[in-house]
Amino acid sequence: MAKKAVASFKKGEGRTYSKVIKMVKSPKTGAYIFQEEMVPNEGVKDFFAK
Repeated sequence: MAKKAVASFKKGEGRTYSKVIKMVKSPKTGAYIFQEEMVPNEGVKDFFAK
């Protein structure tokens, strides 16, 4: 039998980044597009304020 690998690489405070998705209207076509980014947890509000 094979051994199971244990994923215990995270140490400390856990997740420090979040994936945020914002819907933005394209100036060329007028259609909505989705803008995705990985930002630090402290910068989530700043991302949506832009």
